[in-house]
Amino acid sequence: MGMGGGGGSGSPTPYINVTPLIDVLLVLLIIFMVISPVKPHRFEAKIPEKPPEQQKDLPPDPLSLVVSIPSGANSYKLNTQEAKTLGELGSQLHQALDGRPGDKKAVFVKAPEGLPYGEVVKVIDVIKEAGGSPIGLQIEGLEK
Repeated sequence: MGMGGGGGSGSPTPYINVTPLIDVLLVLLIIFMVISPVKPHRFEAKIPEKPPEQQKDLPPDPLSLVVSIPSGANSYKLNTQEAKTLGELGSQLHQALDGRPGDKKAVFVKAPEGLPYGEVVKVIDVIKEAGGSPIGLQIEGLEK
């Protein structure tokens, strides 16, 4: 009889050493983890294109309208256009404001400090009649 206790047959029981198999498994796992991000993806990154220009149908007028009253108060300016009378200024304002949406009808009045209050009020009335709103006031002396 054999001295080492096995089964009844006397031969030692087979034993599989699992340690090298675990090492091989871990190495394969690391290799697949490194390789898998390299394969190409189906999803492509697309850069958004610029939206089409929507300002082609708008008039080429600048967004802010400034009515300047010179110190003589006998002529007016709408941005760079000159107007001799208040009626001419009103027609220029109508042309500039008619095609605009409601939130882009702001008009600024620019007048020197020594100008009488009544002259500024006349210009504000013309702007309101042309549809300008809101109306902002600018003083020439504050720019220094």
